[in-house]
Amino acid sequence: MQPKVHQGLLTAAGFRFAIIASRWNDFLTSKLVEGALDALERLGADEKSIEIFKVPGSFELPLTALKVAQGGRFDAVICIGTVIRGETPHFEYVAGEAAKGVAQASMQTGIPVLFGVVTTDTLEQAINRTGVKSGNKGFEVAMSAVELVNLYKTMDGGENLGKEKVFPHVV
Repeated sequence: MQPKVHQGLLTAAGFRFAIIASRWNDFLTSKLVEGALDALERLGADEKSIEIFKVPGSFELPLTALKVAQGGRFDAVICIGTVIRGETPHFEYVAGEAAKGVAQASMQTGIPVLFGVVTTDTLEQAINRTGVKSGNKGFEVAMSAVELVNLYKTMDGGENLGKEKVFPHVV
């Protein structure tokens, strides 16, 4: 017996994406934004369908994501930042609250809100995750966003699911 498998296509055409990027560690975060834009462009997103919102740090990502998702103009919200462990517990608070808040924004709105925050112990690890050695996490999170918007659009056997609620502008 083969179960019916549902999965999203990798096409960004016709969808709108918001990228919320932390300015903290911008020399790294900007590489993540570039990776996300590259992925969206490769998958057919129109540059007019992408907007970038800048916030001071990763702690500010969740509320901004919630406000953007509640606005109903975007099919997915991609949150991007870089948090590097220091000598104090500050890392745990910022990384933990950012992760929880991003998840809550998604659950409260029904819009995919993706966590593209690199959390590392060292600067070297952060550099590697922004494109030097182990790929670009911004690229990866944008790919996930595209897959999810396509999956949610077609769930329950039709393209009408959630148009009024989740994808208000998708025709």
